[in-house]
Amino acid sequence: MDTSKPPILIIYTGGTIGMIENPETGALENFDMEQFRNLVPELKRFTFQIDSITFHPPIDSSDMEPKYWIKIARIIHENYWKYGGFVVLHGTDTMAYTASALSFMLENLGKPVIITGSQLPIGQLRTDGKENLLTSIEIAADHDEEGRPMVPEVCIFFENRLMRGNRTTKINSEGFNAFRSFNLPPLATAGIHIKYATHLIRRPAPGEAFHPHYLLDTSVIILTLFPGIRREFVETILHIEGLKAVILKTYGSGNAPQKPWLIEKLRELDERGVILVNITQCSEGTVEMRRYGTGLQLLQAGVVNGYDCTMEGMVTKLMFLLGHDYPKARIVELMNTSIAGEVTVAP
Repeated sequence: MDTSKPPILIIYTGGTIGMIENPETGALENFDMEQFRNLVPELKRFTFQIDSITFHPPIDSSDMEPKYWIKIARIIHENYWKYGGFVVLHGTDTMAYTASALSFMLENLGKPVIITGSQLPIGQLRTDGKENLLTSIEIAADHDEEGRPMVPEVCIFFENRLMRGNRTTKINSEGFNAFRSFNLPPLATAGIHIKYATHLIRRPAPGEAFHPHYLLDTSVIILTLFPGIRREFVETILHIEGLKAVILKTYGSGNAPQKPWLIEKLRELDERGVILVNITQCSEGTVEMRRYGTGLQLLQAGVVNGYDCTMEGMVTKLMFLLGHDYPKARIVELMNTSIAGEVTVAP
């Protein structure tokens, strides 16, 4: 055992990668580290210790929610000084939400948290899980010449790409290229060698301690605009009791139809203290509300610019900020700030 490298902790939350076929019954069974070692004998070639913690019961990706993000964050916090890095095995459907949430919850993170999974179970012949798992472990354990972790961030690794967690979205339900980071290049690509884009990688603030957060508020809705959207439906949604934040998914560079009733309703919500944020329906690009009058009207109604943030990043950022019960002015200020590398804020 190589004691020069710190051990790695695998956290299995659920998902396809950990579903192992029982050779006798043919049934799919949940993750067991010993079975994993048998199915992936390459694990034995790592010269450092690899431990694991399993959710009981494992969580299907569709059932993932904030209480489980908190559970993952607590496991990382409780084991932070025992391990050099963490690999979280997770179902793909909500992986980008979990990665985004953890990026905000794990403030001043100084160690890799690599989230991965697969489209096929680890025991199947053509599984993508083996490469995703092995490379994620390698990245989690990798250090530079000064002994610093190569990527002290919450990331998703999938099909040869290491992506900042809060910049990813799932784009494919069948192919192995399940995730993309449209508005930020990969932090690393894995081929014959793992090549890191060191200029893009965030590092913890010098002299500041790692600090986990566990406060989240889910009083958030998403309103996707579409041609012909009906006034009564929008008003019903926006009158939900306890609503604290609305994410508007608009057209193009942040444009909305020029309907007086819509702008009036948004202005009313703004005056009530509800946070309104504009993100684009486009996969790539950013919101520029001053470009056209159809975007400027939103800005004048109190809607905050969401820049190039993903939907998953925006949902979890708002949950995080609302959970801390900041005053509205402070939340608006932080919405115009990149607090975990989640947006590119124009100067």
